[in-house]
Amino acid sequence: MRRSGKRVIPGFGLSMGVTLTMVSLIVVIPLASLVVFTAKLSPAEIWATITRERVLASFKVSFLTAFIASLINAVMGVILAWVLVRYDFPLKRLLDGLIELPFAMPTAVAGIALTSLTSDKGLIGQLFARIGVKIAYTRIGITVALVFIGIPFVVRAVQPVLEKLDPTYEEAAGSMGASRARIFRSVILPEILPATMTGFGLAFGRCLGEYGSVVFIAGNKPFETEITPLIIMSELQEYDYASASAIALVILAAAFLILFFVNLIQARNSKILGR
Repeated sequence: MRRSGKRVIPGFGLSMGVTLTMVSLIVVIPLASLVVFTAKLSPAEIWATITRERVLASFKVSFLTAFIASLINAVMGVILAWVLVRYDFPLKRLLDGLIELPFAMPTAVAGIALTSLTSDKGLIGQLFARIGVKIAYTRIGITVALVFIGIPFVVRAVQPVLEKLDPTYEEAAGSMGASRARIFRSVILPEILPATMTGFGLAFGRCLGEYGSVVFIAGNKPFETEITPLIIMSELQEYDYASASAIALVILAAAFLILFFVNLIQARNSKILGR
């Protein structure tokens, strides 16, 4: 008997072609351009570029503030997801929608708004200024901005897991005399931890390359609050594309490494759930 030449999925060839074309145009070609521009420099020149004192200081600021902001997001994101899933209260849907506001709001608008609020004369900044804490134009301000743009990643990663969590395990643990803290630590936390780590990784990767919402509140003081994306922009303004690409390649490598570990965690969790 002759086998039918029909595919199980109609239009697979066309859809795969469109997918590969879009991925190439949006992801592969832009990333490949970084390698092409960086290849114009010798290995010694690349090393000299990325180890300049000012560049290293910007790496420190970007990685440190991104890490701290992502840790804060991991904790606060779990709390927000818990409240949205486990409790009913007025305007719950409004709060749920506001979680994604950082995705919809232009980053420059977010940066200006946060700077106005946290400056010494701002609504929030003047309260902290009375106790000698300055937020805007410091690393604290950068962290605040990164928390704002990173929180949705954790909430949206943890929320579906909490919604699908079977409450019978919690009830069983409670009937055996386990405290609420013990139930959360032994029953709930192991289930949401992979999702929390995924949200942390996505937020960390986003925070590393964030520019628009940070550049206004950072103050851009060399060696103090100057972020790596601003260094890249400075190199581009001087038409030094090779140096800008070399610095950007470091951030890109860090982001890929983070995403690799995130996917590793997801794959491991899928294997455990599949057993």
